[in-house]
Amino acid sequence: MLLGEIAEIKTGLVLTRKKATIEYNVQATYKLLTLKNIDEDGRFNDEPFDEFDSSERLESHYFTVEGDVLIRLSYPNTAICVGKEQSGLLVPSYFAIIKVDKRKFSPDYIAWYLNLDIVKKELERSQAGTRIPSTNKNVLKTITVISIELSKQHAITQLLKLHHKEKSLYQKLIDEKEQLLKALSYEFIQESLKEEKR
Repeated sequence: MLLGEIAEIKTGLVLTRKKATIEYNVQATYKLLTLKNIDEDGRFNDEPFDEFDSSERLESHYFTVEGDVLIRLSYPNTAICVGKEQSGLLVPSYFAIIKVDKRKFSPDYIAWYLNLDIVKKELERSQAGTRIPSTNKNVLKTITVISIELSKQHAITQLLKLHHKEKSLYQKLIDEKEQLLKALSYEFIQESLKEEKR
């Protein structure tokens, strides 16, 4: 089954066309999704969203909706599923917005599938451009998607969420141990300096 058969695929907004150039020309300000908001493993991070001053009110199809799958159109082509907290963000043209037929496919499953190495390699082979190679929605439409039962799709994505949670906890533990090491090192140096002065 091809992605184009199970989903509607559009690209985000070309920002330069709608950017307000003069302060009094601003008709609306929107929260903007950028590359810095997404980690390479397909998760939103804690980076604040930029603001975009628009010269006009923008159409709703340029904004994220819970259950959308976004994919970066340039390397490393990271895909991410939009949750309730990320709804209403303005999507720029370097992302494609994929609206999946939810009766047959879980958006989380599609995001996971698009992040598989075999899919990324397929996208890499089809990329065009000299300076910044990128893909387009027509290429995305031709990606073969393996169809499995919804219950299995949910099982895979639950396992992925658990993996991400564990990864975050490990990272937090590493960060805390690094802070402890720094504090102990500082304390050791201070004690050594005091002894030298005696």
